[in-house]
Amino acid sequence: MTDTTDRETTRPVATPEESTGDARVRRRDDGAVLRMSEADASVMAGGGDDPANDVDGGQRMILNMGPAHPSTHGVLRLMLELEGETVLRSKPVIGYLHTGMEKTGEGLTYLQGPTNVTRMDYAAPLFCELVYSMAVESLLGIDVPPRATWIRMLMCELNRVSSHLLFQATNGMDLGAVSMMIFGWREREEVLRFFEMVTGLRMNHNYIRPGGVAADLPDGWEVDLVRLLEIIPPRLDEYEVLLNNQPIFRDRLQGVGVINTAEALALSATGPILRATGYDWDLRRDEPYLAYDQVAFDVVVGAHGDAYDRYAIRLQEIRESLKIVEQAMELMPGGDYRNQDKKVTPPPRARINQSMEALIHHFKIFTEGFHVPPGEAYAAVESPRGELGCYLVSDGGPNPYRMHIRAPSFANLQTLPHLMEGGFIADAVAVISSVDPIMGEVDR
Repeated sequence: MTDTTDRETTRPVATPEESTGDARVRRRDDGAVLRMSEADASVMAGGGDDPANDVDGGQRMILNMGPAHPSTHGVLRLMLELEGETVLRSKPVIGYLHTGMEKTGEGLTYLQGPTNVTRMDYAAPLFCELVYSMAVESLLGIDVPPRATWIRMLMCELNRVSSHLLFQATNGMDLGAVSMMIFGWREREEVLRFFEMVTGLRMNHNYIRPGGVAADLPDGWEVDLVRLLEIIPPRLDEYEVLLNNQPIFRDRLQGVGVINTAEALALSATGPILRATGYDWDLRRDEPYLAYDQVAFDVVVGAHGDAYDRYAIRLQEIRESLKIVEQAMELMPGGDYRNQDKKVTPPPRARINQSMEALIHHFKIFTEGFHVPPGEAYAAVESPRGELGCYLVSDGGPNPYRMHIRAPSFANLQTLPHLMEGGFIADAVAVISSVDPIMGEVDR
């Protein structure tokens, strides 16, 4: 549990009743979402000749925040309706990074698919590879060897650690705690160094594939992992000493961006945003996949649903993920690291130089792909940002007929107007950071 139940909120979130005049009525009638066309916003921002646009004596204005603003965490644009420094309504505008990855995925074979989806959430690419591979395996009706299952879980939990460390770094930078950018980046580098040893790449790995993983864990992986487990926990303690009792840090987060459970569920929020409201839900425990039902860990929940809870949950989740990693290292089984069904799995590299049949088999799998029986499947995993889902439809060919990703960052962005309503512009920066959006996943 996060240490939030007995803390004192230093600055409660602003409510509509705390404002006066037309602004209060407008907020109550229209809600937090700015529902306005670009043309209307332009007229309002410029004032125009219509006296009706001059609301509140000219104190109301439309401000564009982003898409190049560093605190919008990528190419996210926010249209803010302001009354002085107070955010009345807001509207997230997305699409500046749109890559069409779902449509692209329908033109790639199932074996090529992980190279595409891994680039969606570039802070947690292994989760995208995992959920895609699980959906393909469901269509194929094949099982993954136990060793591959545990390797997947080990790597994904390390990826959760690296993603949350990146959050700690950027969250600190957004709030003026520049030291956290250095410290969070430093610890994340240690995890990425381990990824590079195992997969050959620091990110966008194409390591988890349908049927298993691309390669077995290399010799000496335990030594490097033990070093990682020794380095990170004491540095998390240093983060808490640096931040938790820092009055400016607490004042910037406590009581800012408050959302309750009913609102979070209505807006399809998942992950730390939902758990910060006190709703105890985690797919790893409540709908187990991989080998999560064989390891012990706690689901971290908050109590206040504010930006501080979301920060504290992610910090504590790093510790829980390290507990899972340690158990995975101790319980790692032997055996194959990928399914040996020849229709799905290419032959071992050594056999290609010895057998013409193996060479032909390898060539056909990587050029034509393997055919998947007709049907549809949905798989979901608990990514660092919430429920990450993959929906695949097969028509019996080597490519998906339809592919759709249920991206948690995309759904979580719906909460922004409600989190920012009544706060200041400076609070908007803290709120965006607390949502932890990855725009590659939003604009997939």
